[in-house]
Amino acid sequence: MANGMDKPSVLSGLTEEEAKEFHGIFVTSFIIFTAIAVVAHFLVWLWRPWLPGPNGYSALESGVKVAATSLLPFIS
Repeated sequence: MANGMDKPSVLSGLTEEEAKEFHGIFVTSFIIFTAIAVVAHFLVWLWRPWLPGPNGYSALESGVKVAATSLLPFIS
């Protein structure tokens, strides 16, 4: 308390040490969330590209039908 750094902030109610700990947890969780979102977007793009080719999505339908019929016995 001698240097005044142990008093809580008026705005957050956190001490300097608690604020740094919260910031570290926040940044880490944000980076993990962003990484998961990037991977999810990449996987969805591999499954169905956002910009279809010259024939549209019709070229993908045959591949989807083959995949669905091969995976259906495992689901039911």
